[in-house]
Amino acid sequence: MKQFIPISHEEIVERGWEQIDFLFISGDAYVDHPSFGPAVICRVLEAQGYKVAMLCQPAWDKIENFAALGKPRLGVMISGGNLDSMLCRYTVGKHERAVDKYTAGGEVGKRPDHATCVYAQKVKKLWPELPVVIGGIEASLRRFVHFDYWENKLLPSILESSGADILVYGMGEKQVVEIADYLAGGARAEDLHYIRGTAYATDTLPEGEEYVELPGWAEITADRKEFARAFQLQSKEQDPFYGKMVVQKGQQKYIVQNPSIYPLTMEEMDAVYDLPYVRTWHPSYDKLGGVAALEEVQFSLVSCRGCFGSCSFCAIHAHQGRIIQARSHESILREAKLLIKLPGFKGYIHDVGGPTANFRHPACAKQLKYGVCKNRQCLFPQPCPNLDADHSDYVALLRKLRALPGVKKVFIRSGIRYDYLLADKKQEFLDELCRYHISGLLKVAPEHIAPQVLAKMGKPGKDVYLKFMRAFTQKNKEIGLPQYLVPYFISSHPGCTLNNAIELAEFLRDIKHQPEQVQDFIPTPGSAATAMYYSGVDPESGQSVFVARNPHDKAMQRALMQYRAPRNRKLVLEALQKAGRMDLVGSGHKCLLHTESSSGRPDKKGPRRPNTGDRRQNKRRK
Repeated sequence: MKQFIPISHEEIVERGWEQIDFLFISGDAYVDHPSFGPAVICRVLEAQGYKVAMLCQPAWDKIENFAALGKPRLGVMISGGNLDSMLCRYTVGKHERAVDKYTAGGEVGKRPDHATCVYAQKVKKLWPELPVVIGGIEASLRRFVHFDYWENKLLPSILESSGADILVYGMGEKQVVEIADYLAGGARAEDLHYIRGTAYATDTLPEGEEYVELPGWAEITADRKEFARAFQLQSKEQDPFYGKMVVQKGQQKYIVQNPSIYPLTMEEMDAVYDLPYVRTWHPSYDKLGGVAALEEVQFSLVSCRGCFGSCSFCAIHAHQGRIIQARSHESILREAKLLIKLPGFKGYIHDVGGPTANFRHPACAKQLKYGVCKNRQCLFPQPCPNLDADHSDYVALLRKLRALPGVKKVFIRSGIRYDYLLADKKQEFLDELCRYHISGLLKVAPEHIAPQVLAKMGKPGKDVYLKFMRAFTQKNKEIGLPQYLVPYFISSHPGCTLNNAIELAEFLRDIKHQPEQVQDFIPTPGSAATAMYYSGVDPESGQSVFVARNPHDKAMQRALMQYRAPRNRKLVLEALQKAGRMDLVGSGHKCLLHTESSSGRPDKKGPRRPNTGDRRQNKRRK
């Protein structure tokens, strides 16, 4: 029978353990599922024979709370959770979220702001002699001097502020095993400074090593443009095949980042996902209603990690890498058969994907030998001539999953890159996608349509999206299914002016789409767009970038995307007046705002409809 990782003293005693080897502190409630990073790392360590216990969401007001599971023999590992703790708690408007999906019962306030940092400080005070290892996406993307949107200020490396001995960046399965093995062999924390995929703080520059030095705290605080330069320099060294050591002077110490970890092989990926996850939340949360975040992934399958899409506003490629790592069909099918047996499974696999669902292999053959191109992207501004755009393996996998007894339908919901789909000359995947893997609506993310904005986003042009729209519509017409696209757009992205926002509103008008939800750009740590937001400079070109930072300016851009909503009328009118676009206010069918009638209500008649006849007569006919 599968067991949960112990999360209480009683469960440790039940295992017959006198002392644990590692204490893992998590900012999330414990969900034993491969989509939850803390569970993955604990299972990986467990598989290597280490005794691991999890301390989930400890109350941080009293230091003794961190000793609830006893002092570990080898060290403490800390993660803020599946999301950055600030993003998890606060909205783009800097308001506290009403629900925390990673906490039992959705209760908010169960983890502190900057959870990784706070936890590490407490542990260092409690057990100063124990090695403290921090990791997860919060630590990974805050390893250098970074901008915190919610505090609206520059912060030092999380290594400096937390006092941790070593930081694991990226996906940490290989690193934590290497760290654990060395500590078990008697190594000290300072003996671990050469492990790939890690970073550490030190008083002196590394001797005898080739490294790239970034602008440091002093330079960046004196000149914001240096933040963009620092981002550009470090981002060029993240490839495991050619990336060098990276050094940055912080407030007091040097931050040293070792080269990135090599991509996991298919066998290594399978080993991670084949571990004995219970696949649900810890039973102690039952009385609180469980952990809502599980619902989104419980009946989904991870088939790959990494992303060569490299969108400016996304840091996934900075965390998981640009080189795609995939699981074997056999491993995924084994997991699918486990899903079928789970309580509540109704025949529907909700997703088969990853950061980008239709990326199942590296963008080109040379990446696994030489790494990714240092000075160009795989898909932007156009697909690279060397791009291996082939969906054959993914299609074959999906067909095997559909054929499993007990499976009614297999959905794809984690997002596809339609420019990559169009680059595949066979076009087999589009047919399979429309026939079998969506149910009425397909969500895609063009993000914007103005060329200047798309250039800063690293996304394909409007013409590519329109080409996909036509292909999607034609395919559904061929197969006789009434299915539609739901496009997602971002407002206030760096580079987006008020005129660009109006251009997007006109496009939404023309395609007759009114977004139900609007995503305002959030400058999260680790992304190129955040470097633009803080510095006002494009890291790639060094050119100045317009940034809408004022909340009212951002509100106008957001309102333009939902210009039909009555609540947005005043903001939209103000935006059109400010931009000198009053031609879009009136009674014409091209207008975004219709003029008010004598009754004081907006006149939305627009162009006269032919052959409408008398309204009262038509009403009687109905």
